[in-house]
Amino acid sequence: MPQQRTVCPQCRQPIVANIEELFDITSDPSAKQRLLSGAANVAQCQTCGFQGQIPTPIIYHDNDKDLLLTFFPPELAIPVNEQERIMGPKIKKITDNLPPEKRRGYLLNPQTFFTFENMVERILGEDGITPEMIQAQKDRIGIIEKLLTAKDDDARIAVIKEDESLFDEQFFGLFGQLAQAAAAQGQSDTADQMKAIEQLLLNQTAYGQEIRSSIEEMETASQSLQELGESLTREKLLDLIIDAPNENRERALAGMVRQGLDYEFFQLLTEKIEAESDAEKQKQLEEKRDRILAYVDEVDKHLEARLQQALGFLNALLEQDDITIATQANLQNFDQSVVQALEMMLHKATEEDDEVMLRKLQEIVAVLQQASGPLPEYEFIEKLISAESDSALEKVIAENEDKINDELLKTLGGIVAQQQGQNAKPSSQDEEMFAKMNRIYSAIMKVSMKKNME
Repeated sequence: MPQQRTVCPQCRQPIVANIEELFDITSDPSAKQRLLSGAANVAQCQTCGFQGQIPTPIIYHDNDKDLLLTFFPPELAIPVNEQERIMGPKIKKITDNLPPEKRRGYLLNPQTFFTFENMVERILGEDGITPEMIQAQKDRIGIIEKLLTAKDDDARIAVIKEDESLFDEQFFGLFGQLAQAAAAQGQSDTADQMKAIEQLLLNQTAYGQEIRSSIEEMETASQSLQELGESLTREKLLDLIIDAPNENRERALAGMVRQGLDYEFFQLLTEKIEAESDAEKQKQLEEKRDRILAYVDEVDKHLEARLQQALGFLNALLEQDDITIATQANLQNFDQSVVQALEMMLHKATEEDDEVMLRKLQEIVAVLQQASGPLPEYEFIEKLISAESDSALEKVIAENEDKINDELLKTLGGIVAQQQGQNAKPSSQDEEMFAKMNRIYSAIMKVSMKKNME
């Protein structure tokens, strides 16, 4: 979300915040998650210490479900005629972006809500999420509040034992989102407390132990791939997957070597199945193939979702009056997915000879070139290497969890593989560095797996 200047709702001093009024999920599917997760319109005031959401008019659009919803926070006291003035240009923009055959009557009759909660219920209702489900989410939040206010771990364990079945995938997902939000908003004490509680949950709940088991399988899979190094072939990858003792290992391998799971790989697997004379073993291999195909589909959908989110971010930048300033204010959001999306947009604009779009995109490119320096991954890796103990390493990782992404894993994996591929006998100093890089890679992989499970 491009940053804008606004005023603190508490002290009225100027601040910079991510202000977003239009959530058009038809053109930007990631906008829905930003709205519902509370990640939009969040700010922190350096003057008075305010942390929270900035009251902002909201317009929500979903063409697939004929939804055009509006919400104006009561505290803004915006008169009806002013509301219409604010909505008009945005609704026109929504309409202009739609092909004629998708411009239906709902666009002429937006639904207005007097509370944000009612708007959210309307959005979720269209997804089949009932008021009972919403209440269950509120109950999960209540449990998290109990865990945060409990005086010690014994009291927290007592909360867990009240009904351990509540600590499921949905609970851990919500807990992870709230922990990330606390870290993003600078609430370091709360974020640290939630990390400690998370470790307790991983040890004391059945689902937490499942996550821990998955993390261990991820580490084992990573070690297997590192040992093969540059000698990894589709045939050896096939052997690894066939020998995988459980589904967690299969899933871990599929996530790490997606590019190798191509047509040729599945052709080899099919040949292996057809050559198997034992009917029971053949059936097991067929089931394994079905699972791997499903894992590949999961990975592809995740990558596609990241790409769509990146495209939405770039489109939001391109809509700003001053693209250069907007890009400079959002350099921290340019990860590998955004760069990939930018390259795609440049290629498309060039093919279509869209000079207007090319000029706008080149403004973004110019800012990136001007700001180019050491890759963010390498800056973070230097911090990790500088950690003098395992506890210091854990602290650096905890403070920079938002920097742990696929690009960092690829970079670390490449460094480790390069070290292992060296033929010359390493010095004792090099051996120490190799061991440290392996510990770093393992620790980062562990955190990444936990994030993916949330």
